[in-house]
Amino acid sequence: MNLHEYQAKNLYRKYDIPTTKGKLLTHPSQLDDILRKIGTNKWVIKAQVHAGGRGKAGGVVLVDSKAQANEEVRRLLGSRLVTKQTTKEGQPINSIYIEEPCDVVQQIYLAFIVDRTTQRVMIITSSEGGVEIEEVADKTPEKILRNPINPVVGIMPAQCRQICDDLGLDKTLSAQMIDILQKMYKMFIKNDLSLVEVNPLVVTKQGYLMCLDGKIQVDNSALYRQAKINEIRDESQEDARELKAEKLDLNYVSLDGNIGCMVNGAGLAMATMDLIKTHGANPANFLDVGGSVNEKRVIEAFEIILSDEKVNGILVNIFGGIVRCDIIASGIISAVEKMNINIPIVVRLEGTNAKEGLELIKNSNVTVYEEANLDKAAEKIIELTQGKK
Repeated sequence: MNLHEYQAKNLYRKYDIPTTKGKLLTHPSQLDDILRKIGTNKWVIKAQVHAGGRGKAGGVVLVDSKAQANEEVRRLLGSRLVTKQTTKEGQPINSIYIEEPCDVVQQIYLAFIVDRTTQRVMIITSSEGGVEIEEVADKTPEKILRNPINPVVGIMPAQCRQICDDLGLDKTLSAQMIDILQKMYKMFIKNDLSLVEVNPLVVTKQGYLMCLDGKIQVDNSALYRQAKINEIRDESQEDARELKAEKLDLNYVSLDGNIGCMVNGAGLAMATMDLIKTHGANPANFLDVGGSVNEKRVIEAFEIILSDEKVNGILVNIFGGIVRCDIIASGIISAVEKMNINIPIVVRLEGTNAKEGLELIKNSNVTVYEEANLDKAAEKIIELTQGKK
């Protein structure tokens, strides 16, 4: 689960992590009051969307008059922002964060992530923060520094001092940085976060460190114990199909292809998608329906797959272990009959009673193609959807 920037900064404040003063706007009528309360003669207008690259896409603008602020607010609010991290449709802008600007001397990159390789929380820093951080990582990766945190002892003062030395901070800034690192780690652990990214963490002209941005991701698996964070979830920023699948306990990820996939087991789902790619086509989704497939589950899965307008064919790949393939086949036949699906469906069954399941499909009245071989099943659905021979 992602947080908006303003939500991330509210969390910073809870842990006394320094950040800029700002106000949230959801309607143009709030603008005059917000500008007055911030109390400066310049303001930063920031579109609130779950995507990076807002600055380069026109979603972050510095204005120096009320008229210009009003113009930018009306331009952004209610529109969609397209960045390198969004789809071509972009993300809806339902709110805008307006904050005071900073006199910036230096930009630092700071992030806490869960590193799967080391199985530890990793601190990532760079003295070259800002909008070009991806270019820095690509061209000068030696400037991206990584420091894993020992989960037994937590973040240590000596480790913090080493990070400050690597960033070239003086004694005054180092003291501030150590304080930020320790508080941010506490925030990370207490709130079950999987990512905190501050880009940039700036050194101001007055000699203070300030979190100018905030990107936070919460571990979805821990949301059951983070009730307050779960309450501020913005579902308008999430893929509607993925959201529906989550509520149905289906593991679904939307992709850019045209062939819908319904598979039981994450590993088998990945292999199925790879095979479609190998044969020259593109999967429309990752969908793991789990081990207990039944008619209701099949219908739910089909509904989610078919809600994607790009899908013009479905490949079903089921390994019958706990569940018998003939029961699964009956469920698929019933689901197709009830839903009146008019795009080609290829079903590959393997495992317990696979032969009986394939016979049921073959002898049914629905237009579903059965295959025992996965390679042939992939080739068949591509042929039916793209005319590939």
